[in-house]
Amino acid sequence: MEFELSTREREVQSLVAQFAAKEVSPLAAEIDRKGKFPMDIVRRMGKHKLFGIPFPEEYGGLGDNLLCYVLMVEELSKASASIGFLSSAALITTFPIYLAGTEEQKSEYLKPLCCGDKLGAFAITEPAAGSDPLSMTTTARREGDEYVLNGRKAFITNAAVADIYVVFAYTDRSKGRNGVSAFIVEKGTDGFSFTRMQEMIGMRGCVVGGLEFHDCRIPATNILGAEGDGFRIAMATLDRDRIAMGGVGAGIARACLEFAIQYAKERRQFDQPISNFQAVQFMIADMAVQTEAARLLTYKAAYLADRGDRITTKAASMAKLYASEAAFLVATNALQIHGGLGCMRGSPVERFFRDAKVLSIVVGTSEIQRLVIAREELRCYS
Repeated sequence: MEFELSTREREVQSLVAQFAAKEVSPLAAEIDRKGKFPMDIVRRMGKHKLFGIPFPEEYGGLGDNLLCYVLMVEELSKASASIGFLSSAALITTFPIYLAGTEEQKSEYLKPLCCGDKLGAFAITEPAAGSDPLSMTTTARREGDEYVLNGRKAFITNAAVADIYVVFAYTDRSKGRNGVSAFIVEKGTDGFSFTRMQEMIGMRGCVVGGLEFHDCRIPATNILGAEGDGFRIAMATLDRDRIAMGGVGAGIARACLEFAIQYAKERRQFDQPISNFQAVQFMIADMAVQTEAARLLTYKAAYLADRGDRITTKAASMAKLYASEAAFLVATNALQIHGGLGCMRGSPVERFFRDAKVLSIVVGTSEIQRLVIAREELRCYS
């Protein structure tokens, strides 16, 4: 197995690291403090086509692979987890259109998403349908050349700021997962509105809110794939997004490890740096192992997805589970090493600590990832 990144992958990693240091890091604390969507940074990312990294050039992308995208997310998350999270939110909208869209849909919607001219959102979660998406109540009824959508979505990243929404609804509830369909809905469509925006403890640069559909009519041509393809599209998309979320966790862990080492070398107690104390050294050792393991699991999952491997689902859940929990453990130890200073608002490790907690819940909780991993493992022995 090859553990070295390719020349192109290292190039992408380096370019994004420079972008993050120049454009993101100086504003990271302000983004968190104000809890405001960083539109200026998002637009600059679009100009560099960062959102289009894994998509073909003909659709406005850069023609690279998912691993390059993960490296991008990791470097951005190391500077600001909010920006890394927003990058994952972009992927979760563009991928289903690339996977199941017609050439007309790709031309109209995928190109502006890849170029950052428009923002997207992925809408499957509902007030009573989170870990169990099949309990959704949103419906889409065919009427001539249109579908009529009715229902509500909740906890949707980029709600209200996005221009293009991939929305999941039942077209035939009696068929269960085979009755779920996916649709492209544009902001401003009659019958489509937004509910109150919600404020999170972490990832505060992200906008999260609800969607409502009241007899919302969209062209029948806005369906992705055929009726009943929605659940398959959603699961394939979530696999990729969970891998990207692994990149967010790896970025948080790397940042916290670096902050902890720097502080441990500078902070003196009992006439010596606290980095000389075995208790601190053991914490740093654990943090380093957890960070490296998170990166390797995430890179492997991206590699398998790029190869089209059938075990991507298990690898994606492993990456998301471990990287998100490792990020929280590393952030916790970083905060401990910083002592009282780490508990103060405005401290970078305090910010990453809150971000890491959110990461363990979004795009499938740690408990759901364990269920997915166990299911896939048990299949191997059936």
